[in-house]
Amino acid sequence: MAATEYQIGEGEPPEILARNLASAAQLLASATAFFFLAFVFAYFYLRSLDNAGLWHPKHVDASVAWGTIVTACLVGSALLLRLGLADHRADRRPAWRIKGAAALGLGLLALVLQVVEWTQLDFGPSSGGFASVYYGWTAFLFLFVFGTMFWLETVLATSIRYRGWSEGNRDVPLGDIKDPVSLVRAELAALSFYWTFLAGIAVLAWIVLYLV
Repeated sequence: MAATEYQIGEGEPPEILARNLASAAQLLASATAFFFLAFVFAYFYLRSLDNAGLWHPKHVDASVAWGTIVTACLVGSALLLRLGLADHRADRRPAWRIKGAAALGLGLLALVLQVVEWTQLDFGPSSGGFASVYYGWTAFLFLFVFGTMFWLETVLATSIRYRGWSEGNRDVPLGDIKDPVSLVRAELAALSFYWTFLAGIAVLAWIVLYLV
């Protein structure tokens, strides 16, 4: 059987790819907002009912310190990614990769700290309305952050894999990517937008679950 040689390339022009990814990120942010709106509604609705005084029993107390540290890590990660995007747009790609790796590390640290926080709590999801909302909100936020960190890892890995090509060495094999620089920049812009939005959801969760 004769072998057939072929190469798959990114067929879309960079500007169209960037617009498509930006639109996808905006749609994802809209869906995320509606998803977490359910927890905001549940919080204030159950709080207003306070059936049998079991909305927030005295022994149900989430640690403000733990919540603040987790939220700070998420916000710091989103900020680093925004700075990394600015570096990439200014053709400082090695600097972007450093900031991208740091953003990934902070995001993963936030996930680990969230798990640690859960182990330190003295209540479970069945300990009243507040406890149910708290566990549901933080658990789903954990999943959304995990998915976003996976997205960041793939963008960072693509940038590292083709760093030689992007820095002027056109002898690096491209495989199935026609223009790594345009692809990474478009994905990074979309990712940074969504990650900033999700960090805002984390700040809202911190205010509602720990301060209100």
